Amino acid sequence: MGIVFHERTKEFHLYNQDISYILGILENGQPGQIYYGKRIHDSDSFQHLIEYGIKDMAPCAFEGNRMFSMEYLRQEYPSYGRGDMRYPAYELHQADGSRVSEFIYDGYSIFNGKKRLFGLPAVYVEAEDEAETLEIFLKENVTGTKLTLSYTIFRDFPVICRNALFRQEGKEPVVLKNAMSLCLDLPDADYEMVTLTGAWARERYIKIHPLHEGVQAVYSMRGHSSHQFNPFFALKRHETTEHTGEIIGMSLIYSGNFIGQVNVDTFGVARAMAGIHPEGFAWTLRKGECFQTPEAVCVYSQDGLNGMSQVFHKLYRKRLARGKWRDKVRPVVINSWEAVFMDFTENKILEIAETAKDLGVEMMVLDDGWFGKRDDDTSSLGDWYPNRDKLPGGIKGLAQKIENLGMRFGLWIEPEMISKDSDLYRKHPEWLIRVPYRQMCHGRNQYVLDFSKDEVVEGIGNMIISVLKDAEVSYIKWDMNRSISEAFSQNCEPEAQGKLFHKYVLGVYRLYERLETEFPDILFESCASGGARFDPGMLYYAPQCWTSDNTDAIERIRIQYGTSVVYPLSSMGCHVSAVPNHQTFRNTPLKTRADVAYFGCFGYEMDLNTLHEEEKREIREQIAFYKTYRSLIAEGKFYRLLSPFEGDEAAWMVVSEDNRVILAAYYRMRQPSNAPYKRLRLKGLEAGARYSIEGREGSYYGDELMYTGMVISDYACGIRPDPTRQGDYQSRLFILKML
Repeated sequence: MGIVFHERTKEFHLYNQDISYILGILENGQPGQIYYGKRIHDSDSFQHLIEYGIKDMAPCAFEGNRMFSMEYLRQEYPSYGRGDMRYPAYELHQADGSRVSEFIYDGYSIFNGKKRLFGLPAVYVEAEDEAETLEIFLKENVTGTKLTLSYTIFRDFPVICRNALFRQEGKEPVVLKNAMSLCLDLPDADYEMVTLTGAWARERYIKIHPLHEGVQAVYSMRGHSSHQFNPFFALKRHETTEHTGEIIGMSLIYSGNFIGQVNVDTFGVARAMAGIHPEGFAWTLRKGECFQTPEAVCVYSQDGLNGMSQVFHKLYRKRLARGKWRDKVRPVVINSWEAVFMDFTENKILEIAETAKDLGVEMMVLDDGWFGKRDDDTSSLGDWYPNRDKLPGGIKGLAQKIENLGMRFGLWIEPEMISKDSDLYRKHPEWLIRVPYRQMCHGRNQYVLDFSKDEVVEGIGNMIISVLKDAEVSYIKWDMNRSISEAFSQNCEPEAQGKLFHKYVLGVYRLYERLETEFPDILFESCASGGARFDPGMLYYAPQCWTSDNTDAIERIRIQYGTSVVYPLSSMGCHVSAVPNHQTFRNTPLKTRADVAYFGCFGYEMDLNTLHEEEKREIREQIAFYKTYRSLIAEGKFYRLLSPFEGDEAAWMVVSEDNRVILAAYYRMRQPSNAPYKRLRLKGLEAGARYSIEGREGSYYGDELMYTGMVISDYACGIRPDPTRQGDYQSRLFILKML
């Protein structure tokens, strides 16, 4: 690992054993992109890789030189209006109305380690020798604004982390209307774009399409990262597969409005950018004020989509998630929501908890309905005190009784929202995000609190802390069930409105930080109607997220498969729910429901007291199985084997770090008639090692299991019996151990 500066050519070469990232200072003083990809040897000069040429009537920077146009040069942080007509990485409005600006090279700094970003989540290091950072300093001579571009390269990961910091040092204020975290100009556009898209209950489906001239993008303008698009995209070569070929993945560590886009010009240059969405964004900077962009993480892999995923998994599991629960096994939970919804009493919750304890569950989580006068979704959000009609002893009394059973106790909250029918609304109507003279939209009969205001974040935090100090709470499920509409901060200056969306997210982060500082032993799980805020920013504060409100096992195969493109299994909340399923009304075998939910943070979402004894016996066995393998599932290398987006089957597997223990899963959504022979080809084994397969005689070399495959054929066609379960919605688990 290292960062080399070539003083004569003003080139910087960032490299480790896997990748090289090369940039240089162009003739006009702006930073230019030279190379990003597989590690190459350092050289005294890479100037020959900078491509000039007369293309058409493009604006040129120097009188008499038609070869130097920013329109066709690859850049690191391009502006608009100085010859480049493509989308810019930033936009700076000045007091006289001009938006033309030009940041010129003003020096650099190279140091070991990585700085924290003030008020924002980011990847971190635990030792300075894990990473090296380059800061490039630039100055806008007319406005006096300074810009620092930051690049961190890791020793053990093929990763570049990037961010930008603006500081106003001129006398006149400027308005930042756009500020990307990352811009990467690639020398060709021969890529396919990979995105994770969907909607509520079908989040993070994998979509792949070739790049074309023009702009293609994913985005959110909802105030959160959204069900619809995830703050991630990748560019892969057409020949790249799940396990082979070149791919570049870009992930934004942010939980608010974002955009990830690729602009392909008519000469084949692909400009990839990621950052805060510029719609509704306007950040005024006065002398001495700064604006810090979120961090973007860029992963390069030659081992296909799965290779890229494994890098994200380990990086985000070990150097984004933090605190006590980062490396600790997660408890098996029972959540009350699909068991009782809001219709419960203390006795009902205790009855479920007693049965759960007997079956091996470790934590009882009380979901929505415990506070204010909350009996349905029309009231009480914002009134964070116990409903004594349901809980005579309050949260403290219930938590103590759960603890006395030998279980831990968890609690649901939705601190960012408010109901009109609430004491808080009657006391503080000005705390809502709304335009006072316009009608408000509602979502789920609720409205959004203005977390851009310090007094709102502090007031809500005080109520939540009061509850947590009074009771033994070991787990918090933090929900957020609607997007921001009528984005307006009441009783604030016009200038504040362009800051609302970003300051809102900073307020959420600030409250998380406060709660985690006061209660370091609590395990936080983020939730936003399931997957509407499953993003890297949340993982910094909450190491796991409720993956989707859709608990149907067959639907969850697609959701969890797509989520695994970026996020580790240790971050996915996955529960077994009742049948018929509450979202799809599908009847799925209990075995299949567990075989899907094992691959995440495991639990149950049902009234266990409605089950037959045989079902309870099976659940007891499921919990024992998960406890045996949960460390492997959380920390092992994950391989996707068969995609549910390409047919009626899916498969994946987890391999321990030492390759000695493997847990593989095969799922069949629909039963074929007189099915053809089938083998499952495994990944990540040691070719020369021998492995046993639980339930099968003999042993098998790793190369055989990877290259010829493991026979998983069905032989039933309605004539003769077969020990393999038949029918729709079936699953099989395979446990392999190195001999």
